[in-house]
Amino acid sequence: MPELILPTIRLHAAFLDCRDDWGPGLHEDGFGLGADDDVDSPAGFAAWVRERVRMAHPAGDPCPDEQHGSPRWIVENGHVLGGIALRHKFDDEIGQIGYGVRPSARRRGLASWALGEMLAEARVVLGLDRVLIPCLADNIASARTIEHNGGVLEGIRDTEHGPVRRYWIALDR
Repeated sequence: MPELILPTIRLHAAFLDCRDDWGPGLHEDGFGLGADDDVDSPAGFAAWVRERVRMAHPAGDPCPDEQHGSPRWIVENGHVLGGIALRHKFDDEIGQIGYGVRPSARRRGLASWALGEMLAEARVVLGLDRVLIPCLADNIASARTIEHNGGVLEGIRDTEHGPVRRYWIALDR
């Protein structure tokens, strides 16, 4: 049974295995991994994890700082299968939730499950009425995941990364 957990140094090897599943040069939404982040060395990985955990603050205490959010890893039997992050400050370009599931773990409903969990957190912890979730226009699997969770297409915008579908999900009380 999968679970959502805070990033942890305990799963360093499992995280690297997940990252490597994507292949070189690809972007994994949900992890907050930047091109300059050192996650290969134990010290670099520990510093990166500390920063991710620092960004997550106690439930019920939302912070208006755009650096804060709720990063989680999708983990099952000690394997990191993906990541998802709920951003606590609205960003019209990148939306409020980003996620990614490693290629070898796709088509199991993990993204849809994790998104449902984060939508509940957005409603209960942050008190949001709706969230914006964009995805690349050609990412049909992500579009279906968002739609499965109640996403309503606002439209498609051109961005520096190409056309992006913009979905709003109402968080019914």
